[in-house]
Amino acid sequence: MEKLTLRAAEERDLPVILTFIRELAAYENMLDQVVATEELLREWLFEKQKAEVLLAEAEGEALGFALFFHNFSTFLGRAGLYLEDLYVRPAYRGRGVGKALLRALARIAVERGCGRLEWSCLDWNKPSIAFYLSLGARPMEGWTVYRLTGDTLRQLAE
Repeated sequence: MEKLTLRAAEERDLPVILTFIRELAAYENMLDQVVATEELLREWLFEKQKAEVLLAEAEGEALGFALFFHNFSTFLGRAGLYLEDLYVRPAYRGRGVGKALLRALARIAVERGCGRLEWSCLDWNKPSIAFYLSLGARPMEGWTVYRLTGDTLRQLAE
């Protein structure tokens, strides 16, 4: 592969970040659920600084991204990193881009003193699962993710 570089995203990268989010959602058959806009991403990524993005590039072309944020483990008594999205464009898969992004996130986690790096993966996504297992990641057996959104979230908040 041509020279791969990783860098922290900047506001000028909002169009490509949103494009990657949409491409990932299409891959996951969830494009109809994307309501993110550049304005929302600007607010939450760069103004409120609630998440960070690493971009993978080669020869000026964006190949993929990782969007992550800090979570917290009460058992460990320290923060961790949660990888919300990892996406590599299909033409660049299997060429070390995803591994480079995960390696960079592992370095960030270690440098920041985090206790762990974790993420979720759709059960049907066998290529990603095989990739994660090859890196030494292990699934969290016995855990189920729960979620409140929209009206249900608002009703509980009342």
